[in-house]
Amino acid sequence: MRMYQASKVSGGGQVLDLETAVKDGILGGGCGALFGEVVAEKLDLKKMVAELESVDVPSVFICPISLEPMQDPVTLCTGQTYERSNILRWFSLGHFTCPTTMQELWDDSVTPNKTLQQLIYSWFSQKYLAMKKRSEDVQGRVLEVLESLKKVKGQARVQALKELRQLVVTHGSVKKTVVDNNGVALVCSLLGHFTSHAVGSEAIGILANLELDLESMEILMQPAKMSLMVDMLNEGSIETKINCTRLIETLMVGKDFGSEIVSSLSLLVGLLRLVRDKRYPNGVFAGLSLLKTVCLHEPVRSSVVSIGTIPQLVEVLPRLNNECLELALYVLEVLSTLPEGRLALKNCPNTIPNVVRLMMKVSESCTQFALSILWAVCKLAPEECASHAVEAGLAAKLLLVIQSGCNPVMKQRSAELLKLCSLNYTTTIFISKCKLTRTIQ
Repeated sequence: MRMYQASKVSGGGQVLDLETAVKDGILGGGCGALFGEVVAEKLDLKKMVAELESVDVPSVFICPISLEPMQDPVTLCTGQTYERSNILRWFSLGHFTCPTTMQELWDDSVTPNKTLQQLIYSWFSQKYLAMKKRSEDVQGRVLEVLESLKKVKGQARVQALKELRQLVVTHGSVKKTVVDNNGVALVCSLLGHFTSHAVGSEAIGILANLELDLESMEILMQPAKMSLMVDMLNEGSIETKINCTRLIETLMVGKDFGSEIVSSLSLLVGLLRLVRDKRYPNGVFAGLSLLKTVCLHEPVRSSVVSIGTIPQLVEVLPRLNNECLELALYVLEVLSTLPEGRLALKNCPNTIPNVVRLMMKVSESCTQFALSILWAVCKLAPEECASHAVEAGLAAKLLLVIQSGCNPVMKQRSAELLKLCSLNYTTTIFISKCKLTRTIQ
């Protein structure tokens, strides 16, 4: 349910007198004139409430039951006002009290509060018409900027692109205007071998926030444009790097995206730099998200391993948030299916302790990825890795998985891994090593 921000009314009570409310400025000024005017077109209150969900609504308009603006307010004998459907539902549940004061009602009739209803309608009408006017002004400005982009060059082009990017980011309705007026093709045409970083940064920022059709995606996948995006990913500001990853990820959804593009070492190195930079959590997430998408392309996985992705991801695991952890463990699990991936995981001294710590801590998906990674490592070198895993506390975690409500496949894998870990020990020593005596008893 949407929770509206209610602006405060002095005195804390409900204002039912229209003239007093307008005079006291509850409507924010300027609404008194509107109330006396006749709106040429009858506006739908329900539609206005839905489209103005982000504005601060005076508390007098909010139903105390639903915490949403009232459209058909009614008043009880206690003087409290509610949305009609909400208070009738309250009565239907067998309550014969006022929900706000909990007083017993001596009269269960409800009285339509026409004054307040008219006040609500007038306030929302004013806000809605002002929003529409601003929207029309913005649409006109977008068309002017698109027209100027066909003519201007140099710094003037950079400024026009900057303004267009700000409009696209700030106003959702602008995106359709840009697309419908051939703005995507126009901005795409500005990207190429000789594009300056200033122009490229703004253009990529615009494209990353638009819905692209297949034709636009094909244009952006041209080698010169992709090369520019990869350069910007490595050398741009953090905002530009994030926009580059978002745009490339959008392009990769296209069925014709070539693996040779994502196998670019410069792209992969740029992604790893973004993931390692702990100053920008948004950049870490964007980098991991694209890295996950890259790893869906099987021919590219060997290249991902070859640039040292595995040890770098293992080292950043302890400081990632839950959302990023799921992405990182997914990537490591996918790379563990390659022989060179398993070897890299085994050779990284922190793989086992860092991954064991994450089991049964984040989500079932993370635990499943962790199990697959640990199985791949311990299976590769059981004598060396299994004992290391036992020392890291793996056995206790595996027992937790087996006893939990996880899916049967995870429980089976946990049982197999537990058996593998116990091969080098007698039962007594294994129990002692794992400190499981109390659990087993």
